[in-house]
Amino acid sequence: MPVANTKHIQELRRRTGAGMLHCKTTLEATNGDVEQAVERLRLQGVTKAETRTARRTSEGLIASYIHHNGKIGVLVEVNCETDFVARTDDFAILAQQLAEHIAAAAPIAVTRDAIPADVIEAKLAAFEGEVRMAGKPEDLVGRIVAGKLEAYFEVVALLDQKWVREPKIRVADLINEVGAKTGENVQVRRFARFHMGLA
Repeated sequence: MPVANTKHIQELRRRTGAGMLHCKTTLEATNGDVEQAVERLRLQGVTKAETRTARRTSEGLIASYIHHNGKIGVLVEVNCETDFVARTDDFAILAQQLAEHIAAAAPIAVTRDAIPADVIEAKLAAFEGEVRMAGKPEDLVGRIVAGKLEAYFEVVALLDQKWVREPKIRVADLINEVGAKTGENVQVRRFARFHMGLA
């Protein structure tokens, strides 16, 4: 297994907001140890993402998107710390990109933690049933079900989704990049997606 595998690079990017190449080289320097890589990036001053996430976000924008056929619409609230950042082009572009992404990708929640517990329980039961019906070995059932649940989160949780314009980038990475550029805590507070004829 390579020292800097894709999963570790994505985890380091999620936690620090640092660029992909920087994450890769830092992981190689720390022999794949994500915790050491986070600390090394912090000492280098490359990122302050973790300290930013604790800061209050009471400013921002509500962006909207209406599809050309008038049958899909989105409102999304994106927050930051100051009105100054909320009025920048980078922030406005991010909010608009998120509204368009939500229209196209149809997430059901901002984060995986916001997905109702009963929905997750139903999915787990369904995945376990599928795996057992497929006759997989008992010692692998739990691992396969966990993998299926992870894949489900990547489809329905906004921050875990791949960005529709560039699938190599997750939505969380897109937000972190703007946060790193502005030096502020940038978060999606909530969204509403309307699809004509669907509840």
